Amino acid sequence: MSALDDKLAAVGLRVLGGFHPDTDEGLGQTVLMIGPDGAAFWPILQRTPEWLAGADDPVDRYSTRVLGDIAAAFDAKARFPFGGPPYQPFFSWVLRSGQAWASPVSLLVHAEQGLFVSYRGALLLAAHVPLPPTTARPCDTCQQPCLTSCPVGALGAAGYDVPSCHSYLDTAPGAACMSQGCQVRLACPVGADLRRAEQSAYHMQRFHR
Repeated sequence: MSALDDKLAAVGLRVLGGFHPDTDEGLGQTVLMIGPDGAAFWPILQRTPEWLAGADDPVDRYSTRVLGDIAAAFDAKARFPFGGPPYQPFFSWVLRSGQAWASPVSLLVHAEQGLFVSYRGALLLAAHVPLPPTTARPCDTCQQPCLTSCPVGALGAAGYDVPSCHSYLDTAPGAACMSQGCQVRLACPVGADLRRAEQSAYHMQRFHR
């Protein structure tokens, strides 16, 4: 695992949990969920050929290349939450990891990265390897400011009203969400030191286009 961790760190990624699947699932002996290594990911990405080429979907194309290379080096298979249909069941895989849960606003919340967690792929290993220890769901001891942080109530306990969200982003007050990131995600106290406004702004632009 230390060798794998080093390879992932070199490309701005890290293990964000995992699980040992049943033998009849056809997923190997260990599934590792892979995501950005906090604030380290974005500067690394911006120096890559995928980003510098200026073509569409540089984050997905970069993820595909580097995780494909790492999978080949470690006798593993790489799977991704994009590129379908059909799509891999990433949400259910993440919930099995013991490191992330459904938050009060239904978005995934990670033990260290909060509501800004994202997954770039999964590695399906033929070997049975130790997993990060499971942790407590942070929402259980949190005042849950995420529930009341959306300026127009588009994202809360009742779910996500996507049209209302897009409509608000077209207004002058919505510029704060576009430049800083979703206010609901920002309200989560977990992982506040890992966030980059530039990265959030990029993903908001991709979402609201």
